[in-house]
Amino acid sequence: MPDATLRQPAWLDHAWAELGQREIAGPASNARIDDYIRRVGHPKVADDTTPWCAAFVGACLERAGIAGTGSLLARSYLSWGEEVSEPPLGAVTVLSRGADPALGHVGFLVGMTGARVVLLGGNQSEAVTVEGFARSRLLGFRVPAAKSDPTSPITTAAAGFDWSLARILAFEGGFTDDRFDPGGPTNKGITLAVYAAFRKEALNSASHARLKADLRRIPDADVRHIYLERYWRPARCPDLPMPLAHFHFDCAVNQGVAGAARMLQAALGVAVDGEIGPLTLAAAHTRRLSQTLERYAAIRRERYRGLHHFWRFGRGWLARVDKALAQALELTAAAAPQIPAATETPLPEIVNPMEKETKPMPDTGNPPLPAPSSEAKWWGNSLTIWGTFITALSTVAPAILAVFGFDIPSSLIEQLGTDVVTVVQAVGGLAGTIMTIVGRTRAALPLARRPMSLRI
Repeated sequence: MPDATLRQPAWLDHAWAELGQREIAGPASNARIDDYIRRVGHPKVADDTTPWCAAFVGACLERAGIAGTGSLLARSYLSWGEEVSEPPLGAVTVLSRGADPALGHVGFLVGMTGARVVLLGGNQSEAVTVEGFARSRLLGFRVPAAKSDPTSPITTAAAGFDWSLARILAFEGGFTDDRFDPGGPTNKGITLAVYAAFRKEALNSASHARLKADLRRIPDADVRHIYLERYWRPARCPDLPMPLAHFHFDCAVNQGVAGAARMLQAALGVAVDGEIGPLTLAAAHTRRLSQTLERYAAIRRERYRGLHHFWRFGRGWLARVDKALAQALELTAAAAPQIPAATETPLPEIVNPMEKETKPMPDTGNPPLPAPSSEAKWWGNSLTIWGTFITALSTVAPAILAVFGFDIPSSLIEQLGTDVVTVVQAVGGLAGTIMTIVGRTRAALPLARRPMSLRI
């Protein structure tokens, strides 16, 4: 292949990130592979026993903003894009499979020898691998059509971006120039400094007024481009499940791409290094979305509260987190489950990278409390009542007996010593307290009155 073709296309970046994903033997299914199938429009057959080489190709293309065929048939890519005779790195490569003209295999070209083509593809030895195939099986090389627009909203990934952007712009509002805002003049969430960088102009005293006036009139197309290239793609949102992508996108916009990456990793319980790579993405696709979102939201709130200007903007920030979380959870409820609860890997306790101490998160997996019963028990069967009685007896009885003329002779007191009396009272109080605690923990029924008589 000529040197000019060695530039790696965006979809190949996504494909390399999946290297090593493998089918799970038995009835379980790799949730990551299931997601390939769902992404290309086949949620009802999302299972790693379904042939998924075409789903893998389609998912990687869509994450790069390129529409695939939406089919699970490998040969569907023979009519996709444009055919090329000198294929570039990453070209979609279609192969035959056996004598059946309906069967085939598809992957991304990463090398060629005299007799073989080397593909990075899915469902190769039941995994995402790099393998060589005989050139005699080659049916064609395809690349995206020249008219393809990676930012076009016709693809699933881009449609998700536009859906999320519309909601984030509702949070951001219009033009503001609050003297307490460290970002300075801002319109639709775009600060003057970001706008100047987009325009490739220096922001200084000479350009400040003009750029500020232009920022007030920023075209929607420029707004979309800035959010796509500065936040959505650098934050790896196209690689995340859509509910998490929306919440993460909002965090990246309002709290920075690097900070959002660290908060996402903390929420997922993976190593926090600020780089969203294969391990972070794998966790994002295998953890329960609702739990991840709740943890992520809690970390964001904690980070906001630590900012020195929280007093000014804190209420709005927290309301924004709540709203973005609600939107993401609505998407989660509408989506297919990412992984069955019974097989989910338990998450470790959160270590918030913004705090030195460990921050435990709400536990949604506790067993339900016993339902209240209408049956009552006699108070005489309550360890709680008897424990309290013994405690009172051991501490109050000496004083009561003295009133009735009972007293311990001084000679006996001298013999036993006040320390012994103190120990006896302490042991009695301790026993009563222990019975109180045990009785309270064992109590499952309300107390009821029952007549009793006392003979003296």
